[in-house]
Amino acid sequence: MKYRYYLFDFDYTLANSEKGITGCFHTTLRKLGYDDVPDEAIRRTIGLPMDEAIRRIAGIEEAAECERFLVSYRKEADKEMTPNTHFYPETLPLLEKLRAAGVKTAIISTKTRHRIMEKFIAENVTHLLDFVIGCEDVETFKPSPEGILAACRRFGAAKSEVIYTGDNLVDAEAAQAAGVDFAAVLTGTTERAAFEALPHVKIMGNLGELLA
Repeated sequence: MKYRYYLFDFDYTLANSEKGITGCFHTTLRKLGYDDVPDEAIRRTIGLPMDEAIRRIAGIEEAAECERFLVSYRKEADKEMTPNTHFYPETLPLLEKLRAAGVKTAIISTKTRHRIMEKFIAENVTHLLDFVIGCEDVETFKPSPEGILAACRRFGAAKSEVIYTGDNLVDAEAAQAAGVDFAAVLTGTTERAAFEALPHVKIMGNLGELLA
């Protein structure tokens, strides 16, 4: 394999958590007295930091109100997120192939580390990952390269040995800022043309094409 270290985003890259995320937002908006929004408005924020998603969806600018919204959202997510998050059909076979080849794998996501690990624990596949860097592990979120660079340091990896795969422009921008190769996957809401404007080694319909 060309790379020794395969780094991934989570939402819309390894798994589809759309049902969980949209459901938690709808419930939280109603509980806190905000106007509900269409699913598509929520889908467009998946992969962004939560404070940015809340700002776009609920129009909240004040930090204290954003925190109140987030606390309520997390209560819903504790019940609904993992049961409504599903790995794409190509995800676990790909990770198995990478493990069998002896390469290292990690996730860098704006989702919380513990929420991602819940899914891997529920499916009994934690052996397919070396580690997860979530939003609680960094001070600056993508498109900042902080998470990717932290993974490189943790692995002791040269940047030429690393590829990061994601579904959002912030993933592409983070990889570019970190100086590592990027592969785009079109399972999210970002279209091919948007990725073509940024550095990439692949634009894929699904993860199964990563090793092709």
